[in-house]
Amino acid sequence: MSLIAAIQRGWVLCLLFALGVPAFAGPTPSPTDAQRQAAMEVAESLTYGHYADVELDDAWSQRAFDRLLDVLDPQRAYLLERDIAAFDDLRDALDEAVSDGRLERVYALYERYQSRLESRLEWLLAQLENGLDFDYTGNERLVIDRQDEPWAGSEEALDQLWHKRLKNAALSLSLSDQSNQEVKDTLVERYEGQLSRLRQTNPEDVLELFMAAVTGTIDPHTEYFSPRQGESFDIQMRLSLEGIGALLQSEGEYVKVSSLVPGGPADKSGVLQPADRIVGVGQGESGEMVNVVGMRLDDVVELIRGPKGTTVRLDVIPAKAVDVTRSHVVKIVRDTVKLEDQAASSEVIDIEREDGKHRIGVIKVPTFYVDFDAWQAGEEDYRSSTRDVAKEIDKLKAADVEGILLDLRNNGGGALQEANSLVGLFIDRGPTVQVRDAQGRISLYGDTDSGVAYGGPLGVLVNRLSASASEILAGAIQDYDRGLIIGSQTFGKGTVQTLSDLSHGQIKLTRAKFYRISGESTQLRGVAPDIAFPSLVDPDMIGESSLDNALPWDTVRAVQYREYGNPGRYLDTLEARHQARIDQDPNFTYLEEQAALIKTLRDQQTTVSLNREQRQREMDAQESEQLALENRRRRALGLEPLDHWVETRDSAMQRGGEDDEGNDETAQPVDRAQVIEGSEIVLDYAQLSGAS
Repeated sequence: MSLIAAIQRGWVLCLLFALGVPAFAGPTPSPTDAQRQAAMEVAESLTYGHYADVELDDAWSQRAFDRLLDVLDPQRAYLLERDIAAFDDLRDALDEAVSDGRLERVYALYERYQSRLESRLEWLLAQLENGLDFDYTGNERLVIDRQDEPWAGSEEALDQLWHKRLKNAALSLSLSDQSNQEVKDTLVERYEGQLSRLRQTNPEDVLELFMAAVTGTIDPHTEYFSPRQGESFDIQMRLSLEGIGALLQSEGEYVKVSSLVPGGPADKSGVLQPADRIVGVGQGESGEMVNVVGMRLDDVVELIRGPKGTTVRLDVIPAKAVDVTRSHVVKIVRDTVKLEDQAASSEVIDIEREDGKHRIGVIKVPTFYVDFDAWQAGEEDYRSSTRDVAKEIDKLKAADVEGILLDLRNNGGGALQEANSLVGLFIDRGPTVQVRDAQGRISLYGDTDSGVAYGGPLGVLVNRLSASASEILAGAIQDYDRGLIIGSQTFGKGTVQTLSDLSHGQIKLTRAKFYRISGESTQLRGVAPDIAFPSLVDPDMIGESSLDNALPWDTVRAVQYREYGNPGRYLDTLEARHQARIDQDPNFTYLEEQAALIKTLRDQQTTVSLNREQRQREMDAQESEQLALENRRRRALGLEPLDHWVETRDSAMQRGGEDDEGNDETAQPVDRAQVIEGSEIVLDYAQLSGAS
């Protein structure tokens, strides 16, 4: 496979694959010869094929052992200190285990884990059988994240922990208005489902867990796929184009939304956001809501997938929710994502100033696409993002716009050739990106066509979900001094993966890194905006820097390229004018305050109260603060204030309701306020650069 083909394939893998490891497995078998061989082939691939200099030695083994424990029991809730000691020999032996296919001790460790987990689930069900008789009047608190806690020294210590965890689960459901019987039924269903899945284990489940630890020590995008996971990957690809258009991944016991497919049902409906957690799935308007906490990712995908035109209901904990008891149900009608739903589009923003009306064009590019089949067949009129953007540029030029804002927010990437050619619409021929392989060889890609489609004032609007090819385009525009980058720091996905067949399964391997023409990598740091906007996306939850063992940022030698201007000399003036406007903008004020509030609440809430009244007071206080923020925004915009926090959960981030009377500028404060302010900045830039 050529490097350019690998890059194209790698983007697809990065964008579409979101498999996690199974939360539970079942009776432990012995490793098969095929699995031993797969482990050895993975070791060889990592050692000789990975971009980084990988050495499977004792130092690596120690890291892999710790990661295996994190994969098995991330919250230190099942295994005991003596269990870890009993398998301490693996701490320096996992390199031989994977390199030589010696998997017996790994499988034995899993058997110990499985035994502890099965016993714990049986204990929980026995507690529920005895009835819910919790006292919610004491001063107990439960630690939310136990990842850094020591291993328990006894089963009695874990009994105390699980008594609190069961009490918290019951209290959470009770506070969401479930009766005692409903709470009991929900929890019994949850734990019986986990126990049933646990008892259905097979050798593949154990190998998948071990390989997740092995590859996860190298970088977050290198993964082993068992034959079943390979099939699930194909399902995920189809799900992205036919279904709800949401890409999912495992996060502990939850399934989390990693991204939305542009133009898909979830994206269009606005009811789902990246980092939302799905806790239940129901079919149709009234089908039973199946609790999916602790369920395998591929089983959850199976529940969500369905025929076009049918409805699926999702019980969702919003990404910005601090308390996990505050879930809500959303409805999405399954559909097929069509190319035209992802196509570039444009609009004209009219801006009133003292000297009259001004016009700025905005071009939205949801993804970098190309109709590969038509292109390869030699059809002259094939669809592509570059061709569609060129048409939109012609429309905007005919409308006499004074500048153009290219909107790449939420654009997760796409065809590399399209990123290159789209940059070429705004520059004369020249390089756009460097690609360095594991041997240190650098390939240079760029635009080879002379001439530009648009040479006027340009801005590029990005956010944390702008990734991969979007970062290549934004970085090139910034390096060429061709325009202003506006928004928030991008995702930081600057690596290339390829998929290779093994004798048993497949391996997705990081093989190269992207570098800007300035020599800076887009990896980890992404592209920093020239003018920053506040963001509700928590970089600790979304982005390359939020992933374990992400490859580092570094540099290579810059290439020769010309500069088209010097927007940097106007930044102080542009920033001052921008700040003066947003100080008076209720939507931007809301965004800044909401982002600060969410961070504060997350930093503060390391434990939850098991006292009903105290828990309710803490929840009410958080909701009151969020409601007050939303209502300050609404009053400033001349809208009616809301009475309850539940009405505000989606009003700020998603499409507005009937009370907003279809006014997009108020109904979509994030989307619309950023587009309007981005257009204002482009107009400022046009006037400053035109006057100099």
